[in-house]
Amino acid sequence: MPNRIGHVENLLGFARRNFLVPLPEVESLEALNTRLAELCRRDLQRKVRGKPGPKESLLAEEQPNLLAIPSQRFEARRVETPKANSLSLVRFHGNDYSVPTAYAHHQVTVIGGIEEVRIAVGNQLVARHPRHWGQEHTEFNPIHYLALLERKPGAFDHARPLEDWNLPGCFTVLRRRQEGVLKKLATREFIKVLRLLEHATLPQLTTAVDYALSIGATSSDAIGLILRSQQERPVDLFSLDGRPQLQGVRVPLPNLQAYRALRVGA
Repeated sequence: MPNRIGHVENLLGFARRNFLVPLPEVESLEALNTRLAELCRRDLQRKVRGKPGPKESLLAEEQPNLLAIPSQRFEARRVETPKANSLSLVRFHGNDYSVPTAYAHHQVTVIGGIEEVRIAVGNQLVARHPRHWGQEHTEFNPIHYLALLERKPGAFDHARPLEDWNLPGCFTVLRRRQEGVLKKLATREFIKVLRLLEHATLPQLTTAVDYALSIGATSSDAIGLILRSQQERPVDLFSLDGRPQLQGVRVPLPNLQAYRALRVGA
């Protein structure tokens, strides 16, 4: 076993010196893994000193003795069970991540991966955030605070979780139109529109708001109806292709005379 550990460490040192120097610039871990895999494949053509053939031939000889690749993928993660504070923030690895205000003061489970932090209450996933690898950083999701702000709309324009929330321009137009009609009640109505993001994506809601403005609708109920109609999947036409057992079935036409008789009787 000590010899194996030393061999593995030597291979890691070789990969670090030859594949990671100079430090590569990549957009994501996936891109880095793809690049490393390609470099490893190229290295299979290298001939090791004292060996009769390249590394590729040596690997072919060794493969029958290797263990099978595990069917279950290993997930690099760290799991903790902190408690959300009064600000609906959960501290994990030196940083704070928001959860919906309904879970303030609740015990939660945090699953910290390489790129993402997931937060669950029981068996329900309630929040997910990009992972921050610095310290003393706060990651807000504005949607988590809308339910509370709907009850306290006066705090909407000064709420810290919403400071850096850049919404498309159509939302500004919508709010101005609502203010022209509803006056003091406009902010609460605008928050109701934003709460539709709890069950839709921002592009979906933006499309619904754009369409609502084009037809002169500004209420949250109208925008909600438009959003739901856009989310509905179109009905697919039934096809007999690939169903030969059904092609010989003949369904008789309905007898409309029976319906007419019922109408006359009524």
